[in-house]
Amino acid sequence: MISIYNNEGIGDTLIVMLDNSESKEQNFEKQNDVVRIFKEETNQTVGYNFFNSSTLIDLKGTGQVILTNEQIKILNESIASAGFSDTLLTDESPKFVIGEVKECNSHPDSDHLSITQTEIDNGEIIQIVCGASNIAKGQKVVVAKVGAMMPNGMAIWDGELRGEPSHGMICSAKELNLKNASEEKGILVLPDSATTGEIFQVN
Repeated sequence: MISIYNNEGIGDTLIVMLDNSESKEQNFEKQNDVVRIFKEETNQTVGYNFFNSSTLIDLKGTGQVILTNEQIKILNESIASAGFSDTLLTDESPKFVIGEVKECNSHPDSDHLSITQTEIDNGEIIQIVCGASNIAKGQKVVVAKVGAMMPNGMAIWDGELRGEPSHGMICSAKELNLKNASEEKGILVLPDSATTGEIFQVN
């Protein structure tokens, strides 16, 4: 789930994305100040818009916001009052963390992709397909987990690249919008002393 709030840019509307919503075959239904967005073919809910959201919950900041358990409870009450049946789940986990590349192998169907097994927390290892030429086993890197929103607005979802599952993204300094980021292509490699699983602050 990715939650976005930008009062100056789009007004007092909280956008909650539940799934990849790139499909053009979408529709919506509105009840009161709640809009449900769904895929027409399957009726799967891909998101909600909450208009006048400040009347429901107090939101701080601009861009991706992490909603508390109490805020999720209030939004679920609003969804139910509007007659919809979905239930939002709380996820306060960090979305950008320091990872360690445990394995790195060439993709069998690509000459530039690599398949990594990357540890993102104490023993938690995920598969990430990476296109950077400088990726290598043993590196400490920055991982955007599923549910993260990049500084340029791109949402990170579970995906597949050339038939191989990928559950996040290993980031470059430029993608993280870091100051003095190199123009050279390639992921950001952190010092060996960086702690796996630690939050990486993205402005």
